[in-house]
Amino acid sequence: MYQPRTKNYCKSDPTKRWNLPDRVFFACGAFHILAHAFLDRHTTRTMQPLWLRPFEGYTGSHIIVIWNEWAFDYHGYSKRTDLIAHYFKRARQRWPGWNAELTLLPHNVLISEQKSKEIKGLWLREPDQFLHNALPRAERYLDRFSPPPGI
Repeated sequence: MYQPRTKNYCKSDPTKRWNLPDRVFFACGAFHILAHAFLDRHTTRTMQPLWLRPFEGYTGSHIIVIWNEWAFDYHGYSKRTDLIAHYFKRARQRWPGWNAELTLLPHNVLISEQKSKEIKGLWLREPDQFLHNALPRAERYLDRFSPPPGI
């Protein structure tokens, strides 16, 4: 659960949003673009996008990539159970009573607004719906990480 601390940050301001540091940018609303880039680079049959879908009345959605016992998000690699437990803990600190459903997603919804809206409660921006195309930024961000463990 990442909350931006950038002074005067406003998610609806495309310039301020784009100018966030990479890690914050991908933590705060562009995680699906990073997941797509990760899957394009490293996909195996066991890798899948997983949506942490908050229950009705809550915010705090997140998408990670999972395979075997591993997970990837803007932090890098973690044991899947550890990352999900950490996310739930942080969300509940911010929003008491927070809970989420874990939903596997098809890869093709991650960069398609139209396809994402076919899934109840999901609405994802396409890479070019940011100030600039976010996909090259995600690909560069991935260069920081070694190949995935456990594959």
